[in-house]
Amino acid sequence: MKMADKSSKMAMTMCCASLCILLILTGAAPGFCSKQMVKDLNLVPGDLNNDGAVCMDDAVLSLQLLTGLSSDAQNALNGDVDGDGRISAVETAFILQSAAGLRGVRTPIYAVVDTGQESCYDDDGFVISCPSPGQDFYGQDSQYDGLQPSYQDNGDGTVTDLNTGLMWAQSPDLNKDGTIDANDKLSYAQAAAQADSLSLAGYNDWRLPTIKELYSLIDFRGIDPSGYEGSGASGLIPFIDTDYFEFGYGDVNAGERIIDAQFASSTLYVSVTGPNSAQTLFGVNFADGRIKGYGLSIAGSDKTFYVLYVRGDAYGENGFQDNGDGTVTDNATGLMWSRDDSGSAYNWEEALAWVQEKNAQTYLGYSDWRLPNVKELQSIVDYTRSPDATNSAAIDPVFNAAQITNEAGDADYACYWSGSTHANWTLRPGASAAYVAFGRAMGYMDGWIDVHGAGAQRSDPKAGDPDDYPLGHGPQGDAVRIYNFVRLVRDAQ
Repeated sequence: MKMADKSSKMAMTMCCASLCILLILTGAAPGFCSKQMVKDLNLVPGDLNNDGAVCMDDAVLSLQLLTGLSSDAQNALNGDVDGDGRISAVETAFILQSAAGLRGVRTPIYAVVDTGQESCYDDDGFVISCPSPGQDFYGQDSQYDGLQPSYQDNGDGTVTDLNTGLMWAQSPDLNKDGTIDANDKLSYAQAAAQADSLSLAGYNDWRLPTIKELYSLIDFRGIDPSGYEGSGASGLIPFIDTDYFEFGYGDVNAGERIIDAQFASSTLYVSVTGPNSAQTLFGVNFADGRIKGYGLSIAGSDKTFYVLYVRGDAYGENGFQDNGDGTVTDNATGLMWSRDDSGSAYNWEEALAWVQEKNAQTYLGYSDWRLPNVKELQSIVDYTRSPDATNSAAIDPVFNAAQITNEAGDADYACYWSGSTHANWTLRPGASAAYVAFGRAMGYMDGWIDVHGAGAQRSDPKAGDPDDYPLGHGPQGDAVRIYNFVRLVRDAQ
């Protein structure tokens, strides 16, 4: 028997035990329901019997489907919360917890883990006391408590994310020599092939993570070392929780830069990047806290990456529903979004102020909109779309996306601010904020081209004049976007 099968059976056993315990603790008979009801039956994930609430009856039905004791097609359809065509142990646990009132009926299956950001900043880059409503800079990332990161070190070289349910390899030290360096890096083809043969902690169903799975680990308590001139990484903080994961910066002894800590995902860009129209994968750089598209080859050789393998149920699939009132609910994440964006570009302070204005107007019937944190914003990227591949923004067509003219003079789609500051190592650590490109991520390399791909997460100054950067910034001439658009978000519950 494969360990994946063993894991599933263990999960079934745990679900059965949990159901019994919850029935005892709550005194709940099979007909017991959580008091958390909703008016629209279409908004009740896990309501297998279509009675308008998630009840213990639903949990029992889900468990029967999971263990093969039932094959009722309609129940299976209703219980397939994440829409992947099957009932998983994660979904059964979700329904069980919902029925017992331990979580809201719309708690996400696609759990967007919080950024971890704790400080408030102004646009000069300085830490400030977090502002109150109506004050400048109110509504930034650290003022909202999302789903806090929570991990379990399994003691066997793996880490379980208790929010997403994913199990991760703990270290990118693939050659197990005790040092994370250039010798551990793999090309994309090597990384994919090694996943097929990897046996770790008794499991053999490891895979290369998607970009959304990999980005779920990013932690914005990190410090961007870009431009750092020191020879070592002392005093730097990576964008991943090193209490649980092992991490290495770029291997300076092998001629790399400190920031060369790009981790590979399985997500290939649906277009191409750079002056050589390179095939490109999206990766997360846990040294500098960004998503970029990286060409699979560089200077005629395969580009290599650090790798963290993952296993578990699919993660990162959206469940958008157009509510017909200018809002879109993602039933997978539990977030509600504005269907339209701001229609105009703002600097970061203006973007935060625009959100406050909309709340004062009770925009679309709500007064608790916020500027999304960067992980919330990245959750709605559709990596199967791009301006060149689908003639659209990298977002589901349920949304309206503003068109812009980019630096090359071409029709394109906007970048969107997040409320997350992108801290760096300088004396003005909070002068830049993170944003996501839903159109081409432009750079100047003998002309303006897409250098990082639609779906990249970058950061730029919160204030200033983009004309001060006529050829962009950095080795790939990244376009500096100080004025970006806004898409509003709020919790759907």
